Amino acid sequence: MKILFCSSEVVPFAKTGGLADVAGTLPPALKIAGVEVKIVMPRYKCVDVKKFKLKKLDNETYSTTLGKNVEVLLLEKKSFFDRAGLYQQKGLDYPDNLERFAYYCRAALKLIKKINFKPDVIHCNDWQTGLIPIYLKTILKNDPFYKNIKTIFTIHNLGYQGLFPKEELAKTGLSKELFSVNGLEFYGKINLLKGGLLFADSISTVSSTYAHEIQSAEFGCGLEGILQKRKKDITGILNGINYDEWDPKKNKALVKSYGPDSIEGKYENKEALQKLEKLKVDRKIPLLGIITRLADQKGLDILAEVIEEVVKMPVQFILLGTGDPKYHKLFENLSSKYKNTSIHLKFDATLAYKIYAGSDIFLMPSYYEPCGLGQLISLNFGTIPLARKTGGLADTVEDFDPFTKKGNGFMFSDYQAGSLLEAIKRSLCVYNDDKTWQKLVIRAMKCDFSWKKSAKDYVNLYKSIKA
Repeated sequence: MKILFCSSEVVPFAKTGGLADVAGTLPPALKIAGVEVKIVMPRYKCVDVKKFKLKKLDNETYSTTLGKNVEVLLLEKKSFFDRAGLYQQKGLDYPDNLERFAYYCRAALKLIKKINFKPDVIHCNDWQTGLIPIYLKTILKNDPFYKNIKTIFTIHNLGYQGLFPKEELAKTGLSKELFSVNGLEFYGKINLLKGGLLFADSISTVSSTYAHEIQSAEFGCGLEGILQKRKKDITGILNGINYDEWDPKKNKALVKSYGPDSIEGKYENKEALQKLEKLKVDRKIPLLGIITRLADQKGLDILAEVIEEVVKMPVQFILLGTGDPKYHKLFENLSSKYKNTSIHLKFDATLAYKIYAGSDIFLMPSYYEPCGLGQLISLNFGTIPLARKTGGLADTVEDFDPFTKKGNGFMFSDYQAGSLLEAIKRSLCVYNDDKTWQKLVIRAMKCDFSWKKSAKDYVNLYKSIKA
């Protein structure tokens, strides 16, 4: 089976969010599962020719490999992609984003014909690829090469839809007839994600719970009607993580490697983190960590309501992330007021590894979370996730039951500050029971959220689309 994987960002070449992590780790897992897969992405300014060993195929295309010989094809067009950011600069979207990604979609389809790679399925990801299923069923429908190529469209976050002024429709090369309620029109604007949902042969999203949530008015972002009509075509497949990167037995950023059979090393990393952050060095003090985008979606609004009450408890608190200026101010004030806090308003990959390893409890109080990678990573580091029961969090974190001793984390359902606070207090009670906590840590580290199962689920989905 041949698969073309289309994504606007792919780790390690270019990244702004979780899409890149999926696009850089799922295709190699598909390759291992026996699928012939190629990736197509733009060649941005950040994708250095020497660093990534790019080979020039022609004036428009570079090639390199990922994982176990997965070919990555990078589309060159300096006027569109030779820029500081992928989608925006200084917080503002590039005004020609529609033209940029319409070009990417057309060029990707043109490329596979040029190299004579006819995929069984084109796997599209998020709004940047939304035009591909449309082009196949409109402009290219009479071209024999593209006949019988199926498409799957994966929603990584329904909140990002690719909205543009209706006056720009001509830049896509599509007929004016497609700007309608039954087409790309969305409250007077062009909506590329809507186009992908309407024209793709199958739709997937990144967890089973999120697949159901997006069909509701609360989480459907205005597209719930379309999703309800296509509910038989929607599949939720959980994202996996790359355990080679997130392995406490191998990670070079840690002072001591460890695993479920050697958890003493975790506490050496905790003490090293406390020392680094000028916190009191004491492994018995519960250390709460959070690595996140500082935004309401991530639950920062309800955390803000109770954070002072939390840090007044006998705990330590460390935060790493950037985002909304109001939260920058909040946590800067918190840091100046409480010595048991450590606040880093930035992105730092090395520090992230240290926080995952050194923290005891990892906070994810999200309002919604399509899949979430933080809880999967924290589990592998033996750092117990405390999360709201939504999306992928609900599918991966099982609430700890003090009577049966089952579960791998702590959950709360109501999106309220009081519910979050109660869950934190509950987790601290369990933390104070050293034997129970040690067993919980070991159980967490034995969870398996690798790509192996999810890759098989995608292969089965591809087969069902072709059937």
